[in-house]
Amino acid sequence: MSQARVIGPVKIVGTGLIGTSIGLALTGLGVRVLLLDSSPQVAKLSVDFGAGEKFESGQEPKLVVVCVPPDVAASVIASELVSHPGAFVTDVASVKATILTELEASLSDLTRYVGSHPMAGREQAGALAGRSDIFIGRPWVISANKASSKQAIDSVEALALDLGASLIHLSPAEHDRAVALVSHTPQLVSSLLAARLAESEGGDIALAGQGLRDTTRIAASDPKLWLQILAANSEQVAKVVSSLKIDLDAVLSSLEKVDEPGSLAALGKLLERGNLGVARIPGKHGQRATEYAKVIVMIDDKPGELARLLTEIGEVGINLEDLTLEHATGAAVGLPELYVLPSSEEKLVKELSARGWKIVG
Repeated sequence: MSQARVIGPVKIVGTGLIGTSIGLALTGLGVRVLLLDSSPQVAKLSVDFGAGEKFESGQEPKLVVVCVPPDVAASVIASELVSHPGAFVTDVASVKATILTELEASLSDLTRYVGSHPMAGREQAGALAGRSDIFIGRPWVISANKASSKQAIDSVEALALDLGASLIHLSPAEHDRAVALVSHTPQLVSSLLAARLAESEGGDIALAGQGLRDTTRIAASDPKLWLQILAANSEQVAKVVSSLKIDLDAVLSSLEKVDEPGSLAALGKLLERGNLGVARIPGKHGQRATEYAKVIVMIDDKPGELARLLTEIGEVGINLEDLTLEHATGAAVGLPELYVLPSSEEKLVKELSARGWKIVG
């Protein structure tokens, strides 16, 4: 068991996906975790799941992690600061500026408060979706305020590092601007596209491939939670959506006047800008996804085949940088997409082919 940096007990308020996941990870490190939720049954579920023990009145944590929806986060943080005058308090809400503004107005002791936000999650909600490893390798934003003490910042940094996350320091305003672009607007775009499927013909859906699954995956997220997030960061999200609207209007104009001179050129420029944007998204070790070579293998859709493939890749000494899995419609086969460094592509294809695997493309 690794030595934990964070000093316990750690109290977690809100035992949904993120709260339970934090509890599972800290408990696994031997840190004492105290769990509290507005719903006693939800808290009990998290306890039964192994994320910690039930918080009892009179217990004094060293760190409090508030994992509640954005619309109530400020009031809960303020309450915890008063209830535990010897504890540092952080929250994991996906907006930071509005929460800080509310706390400033309430005259809370901001020396012991540090906002934070782990850039991790799943489409599923609730304690049973909790996983101790969802923070590993993910960015964790530390969003201190001007009054935050060094000790408070150190405590929240220790929490993030114990959970395997990488630290990023941003002001509340910088954080909200960034997540509007990389998290909140993508949720809207995914939901809007998925909404078109609700009115489509059944036969159309049968043609769905990995591209549709990729672009609509996060549309399965909790609408109630996202309403709160979007409302809390509405100003920054509106700026991104406004820019997106300009691009969509340009696309619509090109499609409606496709035979007019320059229409296809304008559309092509937008598509090329998309290529440039994708190239900037960091992948494993900070490398860009476009720096990897992709090898697609056809495997039988039956138990053990994917595990056998990965085992044999390890046997030939090639490191996978990323992996996605697609299923062929109407056929009992899977199509793992293997991403490796370009220098390993030729060896991977040669070794897998020699072992009887079918390379696609």
